[in-house]
Amino acid sequence: MTMAAAIESTAEAPARSKPGRIAHIDLLSDLESAETLWRSLETPEQLFTPYQRLDFLACWQREVGSRDNATPLVVIGYDAEHRPLLLLPLILKQSHGVRVASFMGGKHTTFNMALWDRAFAAAAQRADLDAVIHELRERSAADVLALAQQPLRWRDVQNPFALLPHQPSVNDCPVLNMQPGAPSSSLISNSFRKRLRAKERKLEKLPGYRHHVATEDAEIDRLLDWFFRIKPLRMAQQGLPNVFADPGVADFVRKACLTRRPGEGRVIDIHALQCDEEIIALYAGVADGYRFSMMFNTYTLSDHSRYSPGLILLRNIVDHYAARGYRALDLGIGSNDYKHLFCKSAEPIFDSFIPLNARGRLAAAAMSVLARGKRAVKRNPALLRLAQGVRKALR
Repeated sequence: MTMAAAIESTAEAPARSKPGRIAHIDLLSDLESAETLWRSLETPEQLFTPYQRLDFLACWQREVGSRDNATPLVVIGYDAEHRPLLLLPLILKQSHGVRVASFMGGKHTTFNMALWDRAFAAAAQRADLDAVIHELRERSAADVLALAQQPLRWRDVQNPFALLPHQPSVNDCPVLNMQPGAPSSSLISNSFRKRLRAKERKLEKLPGYRHHVATEDAEIDRLLDWFFRIKPLRMAQQGLPNVFADPGVADFVRKACLTRRPGEGRVIDIHALQCDEEIIALYAGVADGYRFSMMFNTYTLSDHSRYSPGLILLRNIVDHYAARGYRALDLGIGSNDYKHLFCKSAEPIFDSFIPLNARGRLAAAAMSVLARGKRAVKRNPALLRLAQGVRKALR
């Protein structure tokens, strides 16, 4: 098609009117009723994170949320023409006698956000969000909204929920911003690459040494079988609890890794570094064509671990997504040293604790104070060491 033909075709296309203000809200207690509308907001033209894909959260709710007595609370806002403007995927749980509405996905999502009509999100005002909060109050949907780990911006659009009262989350998120076509040295310095290459030469001598993204079901199952054997041992070495032993978590991870996304890839993609003899390192995360976000990882217990296979795999992952035109990569929320070797920027994340009634006011205040306290501890090395020592002693 010529440029002139392309321009002519665009000019003849019917214009889509811009969405208006929120005129109506639905509250749904099951995911099936929301499926068609939910998937309509998962297109590249709209605004959402891969952690709020229906397939991701449906796996989580079925395997983890339901076992934890969490019930879905899907909030959908429409304009006067009944076009969906936002979908807020929440769960409702009782905690200390308080009905808490929070983002679906629990601690397995790095980012939490509504799914938005992009044009509406870009122009949203505080009054639009107040209308949603007012409706939740009127319908007694919950006592308090606990909306944690929200990005201030996503794909160059401000998160409309940042217009509500909020505070910094306990942790920021280290992120690597990538410009398409930028030299590899702008992503990872040449000196660091040379150090990793020197280590990798030792591994390259192993028969069948390779990095790849798992594409076949049998390979995904094999990699996860290994991961669920090795990760608990690694966490025990660090004095950390095995979060993958919580009810339903391993089933959720496996089903999400096996579920195919439209187009290509899985709901959770697995990158592996391996040879014929063993799996050397594994990293898994979610991708959306714009950003890759890490979820979990581990590496071998064998002598091959001394060659920094985790860092080598991360270098490969960075290069893999840079070659595909991705604009950002993060290694999950937290301040682990290895993350800062790759991610030079800190992305601000925020929480909102919004009371919906008198009981919720007390709960929101308590949640806010607790979160601020945790953030203060994380930023004070002495307090952090003390807290880690107490946690280890209690365990």
